[in-house]
Amino acid sequence: MRNQLLIGGTWLDGDGRFPVTDPATGDEITTVADGTPAHATAAVDAAAAAQIGWASTSPRERSEVLRACWSTLVDHTDELAELITTEHGKPLADARGEVAYAAEFFRWNAEEAVRIHGSISTAPSGANKIIVRHPPVGVVVMVTPWNFPAAMITRKVAPALGAGNAVVIKPPKETPLTALRVADLLQAAGVPDGVVNVVPTTTSSTWFDAATEHTATRMVSFTGSTEVGRILLRRCADRVLKVAMELGGNAPFIVFDDADLDAAVEGAMVAKMRHSAETCTAANRFFAEAGIAADFTAALAEAMASIRVGRGFDPEVACGPMINAGAVESIGGLVDAAVDAGARVATGGSAIDGPGHFYTPTVLGGVEAGADITRHEIFGPVAPVIPFTDRDEMIRHANDTEMGLAAYVYSGDLATALSTSERLESGMVGINRGAMSDPAAPFGGMKQSGLGREGASEGIYEFCETQYVAVSW
Repeated sequence: MRNQLLIGGTWLDGDGRFPVTDPATGDEITTVADGTPAHATAAVDAAAAAQIGWASTSPRERSEVLRACWSTLVDHTDELAELITTEHGKPLADARGEVAYAAEFFRWNAEEAVRIHGSISTAPSGANKIIVRHPPVGVVVMVTPWNFPAAMITRKVAPALGAGNAVVIKPPKETPLTALRVADLLQAAGVPDGVVNVVPTTTSSTWFDAATEHTATRMVSFTGSTEVGRILLRRCADRVLKVAMELGGNAPFIVFDDADLDAAVEGAMVAKMRHSAETCTAANRFFAEAGIAADFTAALAEAMASIRVGRGFDPEVACGPMINAGAVESIGGLVDAAVDAGARVATGGSAIDGPGHFYTPTVLGGVEAGADITRHEIFGPVAPVIPFTDRDEMIRHANDTEMGLAAYVYSGDLATALSTSERLESGMVGINRGAMSDPAAPFGGMKQSGLGREGASEGIYEFCETQYVAVSW
């Protein structure tokens, strides 16, 4: 288990250490080296030195290294999944799924690395040729969240490396162990020293300032809350850094009267409960048309009540702990306020006594559109159901949020589903399915849910510049 800083290919101690705990038990797993602003600066130095050589390698060479990274991560699936479950708490099956998803970004971007296209054309005046190329942006500082300790790193690192960049990663203090082990495996797969640097820290603000004030840093890629994203954007503005941000969500899940009820409930369980409901794409507000609302609420409550909650290593467990005690308190406060405002508890509705940080899977019926609970990203196993009769009014409420990451639509009529998706202010829409993430698809949101896209062909170009060369011959 790696628990030091990785800078320039060398494992180093920090100026102190901080504990990493198992959220299912509250027990300390280990301690990790605590990086300082000076370590952040040293990591950018190392990345800047390594990036020159890495960028000069051929696209095919970079592609082969990325392919080796994919293979190496797949070969260590069980080890990485157990590490994710230990420090994050998600069920082991979900953790294995995350490792497969995380690894796939390397296979996808191994294929994209050799397809970064430029262009050549003749100027309209005929005076010269216009050549456009896409060189790497340079050193990229990455700040990643705790809910996907492996995948949120690889989704950024794979395209950045494929384009010829070097990176400095600040993993979350809650789940740094997976990040350190992933970096260790990437080195074993052939990533050159200094191309990937990982510096955990408990002093995020000063660490970030040191990393982004370095003259070699040219881009910041961040996944996390919208509140933190706004702060980081302001700090990046002073140096006019390129930014890519995947921020918060408040996904509507819309069920029309003509939907297949069983399929809608099955999709709702996926959209809400995978990875213990701690995902930015999780369904957050359930709009059910009046003709199906009562049956949908009852069926969803039955499905949620059947979920086994516990430590993720139990194969029967489908919902692990929340990340910390503060998360449980926040979820409980939202539920209590909703009930006080008139919502009905169809199942659940309370925290579970420790050890660990658990909350019962919960369904709230009869929630008013615009209620306080519908205006917050719950980030926990709570499903508020909002009945509706007026479809236009429902769309207005679904869009009545500053977030626009994901949305879900269930209907037996494809025209209804597609026309609804066109009216939703969301970067991604799942129609008659509860999962949509795919390395081959552009992941990202509208409004305050982010800037840029990760995945697909767009993902690798986020880490490129555009250069125009005027040529006469």
